Amino acid sequence: MKVMALNGSPRKKWNTAMLLQKALEGAAAQGAETRLVHLYDLDYKGCISCFACKTRGGKSYGTCAVQDDLTPLFAEIREADAIILGSPIYFGDVSGEMRSFLERLLFPYLVYSSPPQTLYPRKIRTAWIYTMNVPEEMAKQLAYDRFFNSNAQFMERIFGHCQSLMCYDTCQFADYAKVVADRFDPEKKQQRRREVFPQDCRKAFELGAALAVNP
Repeated sequence: MKVMALNGSPRKKWNTAMLLQKALEGAAAQGAETRLVHLYDLDYKGCISCFACKTRGGKSYGTCAVQDDLTPLFAEIREADAIILGSPIYFGDVSGEMRSFLERLLFPYLVYSSPPQTLYPRKIRTAWIYTMNVPEEMAKQLAYDRFFNSNAQFMERIFGHCQSLMCYDTCQFADYAKVVADRFDPEKKQQRRREVFPQDCRKAFELGAALAVNP
């Protein structure tokens, strides 16, 4: 079994990346082959609306025709048994790189039928890991749940299974004294990182382990 994780954060050693790594450790503990991909290392753009993936009889039907750094990655993902997408929340949405990646990943498989169908050839397990600066209560007030559910539904529609892990009120800066962020209490942020973030890491490990267990 192969489990891949896609990091939609520009930071390779902070919250999102750390949680994805923990998820892969959980998968590896079940004997899975794992790989972590940092999307910000790749050169690509979002969907260009060429509709080659939707053209009847076209050579790119069901696949993205754009040739860039995502082309070999999509081929690798098609061989994976589970994928984990991770992103920080920026202004109420995933990062720009993750959004562009999602457009290119999902759109070629989506069939404009009623009801919508998928061209993905098999069922695989998927997961989302989100990190965000806001507390859980504020996330609810901002209707983030609707956004999380929508993302999960798209993944389920294409791939067949999705679960999500939300990590709230994360520590955004290693040293709050070096940045202008007066609305936050640095001591509370550090305390949460010491006490809650390890629990998030454990949940990520368990998520990865669950993905790697054959249904």
